[in-house]
Amino acid sequence: MKIFSISVLQTPPSGACVLLTNANELSSFSFYQKGSVGEFMSFFSKTVAERTPQGQRQSVQENNYTAHVYNRGGSEQLAAVIITDQEYPVRPAFSLLAKVLDDFTAKVPQGSWDDPALISFPELTTYITKYQDPRQADTIMRVQQELDETKIVLHKTIESVLQRGERLDTLVDRSNHLSAQSKMFYKTAKKQNSCCVIM
Repeated sequence: MKIFSISVLQTPPSGACVLLTNANELSSFSFYQKGSVGEFMSFFSKTVAERTPQGQRQSVQENNYTAHVYNRGGSEQLAAVIITDQEYPVRPAFSLLAKVLDDFTAKVPQGSWDDPALISFPELTTYITKYQDPRQADTIMRVQQELDETKIVLHKTIESVLQRGERLDTLVDRSNHLSAQSKMFYKTAKKQNSCCVIM
């Protein structure tokens, strides 16, 4: 999983978009390829930003690259694009784009957008380095991954009990910890509602 480029662009409803700032991570390319690849990243970013309606997000694949774009629109008419390999997950990419746009509008005055050469936003370089690992980009994804791992462990535990040949019905019947009323409730619920059947 790899991030190659992050860009912030101004996308007026009519006319070409303007690249305000960007950062590239092209260490995987040779010295002779870096210039061409950097130009391609800028071109790809502008192209997908111009073709994404305001207020929308989309992901566009081209060869081994995926451009995730968030055109926030509004009065600022800003969009952000992250170009990754195809393995980089979508949700962390869009989380990062929202963070980039929020930080950019907070730290770069709108009056300076008319001259992109004067814009200083070094945070992009930090983001492109820090978020190469998508788990860092999206804490929600990290929590979800932990929950998924817990589900797998629980699933294995239930499977191991069933592999011994015991069935839940038998365990309920033999249990000394359940009252007769609880056992009756279990059997009635099982007959009336198939969601209570555990196999």
